[in-house]
Amino acid sequence: MLIDVRPKEQAEKEHIKGAVNIPLEELAKAQGKFPKQKNAPIIIYCTKDNLSQKAFDIIRKWGYVNTSYLTGGIEAWKKAGGETVAGQLKKEIVYVPKPKPGTIGVEEFKKITGKKIPPNVIILDVRDPEETQMGMIKGAKNIPVNELKDRLNELPKDKEIVIHCATGMRAEMAYNILKEAGYNVKFLDANIQIKKDGKYKITEN
Repeated sequence: MLIDVRPKEQAEKEHIKGAVNIPLEELAKAQGKFPKQKNAPIIIYCTKDNLSQKAFDIIRKWGYVNTSYLTGGIEAWKKAGGETVAGQLKKEIVYVPKPKPGTIGVEEFKKITGKKIPPNVIILDVRDPEETQMGMIKGAKNIPVNELKDRLNELPKDKEIVIHCATGMRAEMAYNILKEAGYNVKFLDANIQIKKDGKYKITEN
């Protein structure tokens, strides 16, 4: 997402193609326009740096960890050969996160783990045993990620393996281990909270 924080009149005269204009004086009240994904990549720019630095501080305080600003602003962009256009800028931020390789969609995960896990699928929970005591998805198999390389013989290669942890980080690590070992595997890149009865709540990253 490319955010032009200059005044509207100035931005319309010349801006980087694809930018959304949110003037700095309006930014503090514009948090609701930003995506819910706190890891969404955001690049801010102004004429040089002064407005961008202030905007950067505001957006980072909202929890957006992947925020940066274009050093030198639009002037540096032009000196580097970057193209600019004139006219009205977009007002609404549209962010469509690109899924990581190997991820399974939340709805597909819910379908597989519904009433009964399909016989050709293994749900692999790679959390630590202490975490699984709080609750596990019914029918899932638990192998902590730090034990996975030594326990590959427990997993058949003729089934699809769908991995989850609590946040998606360990699940991604496990995915890479199993993918390298030749398994048919996917992982859930999301936060999941599981109750004692096996019911769960998923929050996308």
